[in-house]
Amino acid sequence: MTEWLARGRAGDAAARDAAYAAVYEQLKQAAHKQLRGQRHALQTTALVHEAWLKLAGNAELAPADRNHLMALSTHAMRHILVDHARQVQAAKRGGGEQALTLTASGIAQPQAEVEVLALHALLEELQGFDPRAAQIVELRYFGGYDEPQIAGLLDISLTTVQRDWRRTRAWLAAKLGD
Repeated sequence: MTEWLARGRAGDAAARDAAYAAVYEQLKQAAHKQLRGQRHALQTTALVHEAWLKLAGNAELAPADRNHLMALSTHAMRHILVDHARQVQAAKRGGGEQALTLTASGIAQPQAEVEVLALHALLEELQGFDPRAAQIVELRYFGGYDEPQIAGLLDISLTTVQRDWRRTRAWLAAKLGD
């Protein structure tokens, strides 16, 4: 994977596509978790393909390894979902359209479902003072990853992820008024 990505950064489109193909199913699973039960125009495959187009079309976002590719893909999916939510909101202002929401995987609390645009605004704020916590929230909500997967993606201990997640979840709940 790392070799494919290195060759992709050097301009080898076939190597870049091979790296994408290697993580395609995992990206589809993450997208499916987020879109499950939602009533909107986005489909799992379309979300994954749009994320890939964002990454492939931007030379500055050249991933260094598999974990970096997954994190960048999650970030791209976040922005696609935010853009979609903004379009729906703009087209349906006051039309009774249900807000696009996300659910963090593995959370048994009913308040775990949040509105995409509200979460996006909070992530922007969180990024300013705790970038790692913001990345954990992004991977959790927009990528559908659980704590052990996030620890592997960020190359930090599971205990650190759990501690940051508990603290950040409390901060989010306070900010969202739960």
